[in-house]
Amino acid sequence: MARQLTDRQWIERSIVTKYRKKLWAPFLTAINQYQLIHPGDHIAVCISGGKDSMCMAALFQILKVHSDIPFEVTYLIMDPGYNAANRKKIEENAQRMELPYVVYETSIFDVTQSQCKKACYLCARMRRGHLYAKAKELGCNKIALGHHMNDAIETALMSMFYSSKLETMAPIARSDNFEGMEMIRPLYRIKEEDIISWANYNHFRFIQCACRFTEMAENDMASSKRKETKELIAQLKKTNPLIESNIFNALHAVAIKCFPGVVVSGHHYTINDFYSNLDEDIPNPYRQ
Repeated sequence: MARQLTDRQWIERSIVTKYRKKLWAPFLTAINQYQLIHPGDHIAVCISGGKDSMCMAALFQILKVHSDIPFEVTYLIMDPGYNAANRKKIEENAQRMELPYVVYETSIFDVTQSQCKKACYLCARMRRGHLYAKAKELGCNKIALGHHMNDAIETALMSMFYSSKLETMAPIARSDNFEGMEMIRPLYRIKEEDIISWANYNHFRFIQCACRFTEMAENDMASSKRKETKELIAQLKKTNPLIESNIFNALHAVAIKCFPGVVVSGHHYTINDFYSNLDEDIPNPYRQ
């Protein structure tokens, strides 16, 4: 009689077999292409309770066993003030995956729910700060967040549509406020639809947004800019199945010389600032 697989074994097997091309391969590609992990790193894999961060945790479990690069992992669950049901669901999923997780409790929801117009922005900023601080306290030099390819392309479009600028989330970034700390996004090359497929295949049930403000104003979510952007991409995908990949690849092929203006280290430049001035002492983003 064949030995029955544990939940963790089944989940890990699904990643390296059924979802090898859609999850495992792009995960490794992102780590290698963007040089996200180096020998001696101690990475805080941040678990929010959603599908993305749990998928990332499962990928790291496998990588930790098979990687040739020596590194350490801490699975960090930050509780910003979840209700009991959501907290239980997060921990049950982590236990199902046999994650040796650390829970860090904060009062972020209490602070942000009174800031109705800026609640989401403030919550995101506070979460990031708390994660950096706790990770550093635990001896980590990096935090890993579960943003995927769709997050990157949606952010790029939203920045154009609503902020009059061209920018997106980078696969790796240094912290401005926590010396020696970096943030990495190992799911950067993975599509959201593949994470959803993996979660459904393994019969996972995750929390959505557990914010109290969202729970009280659920109808407002329908008009969120990110939801609108998701719907736009889905509509375009009907006639161009490669739309997501095309936008993502465009983020890696920015032709600076074709743009009338750029921002470098917080300074705004136009092509006229450099068009007739070839002084080598002036930082020239347009120089070939």
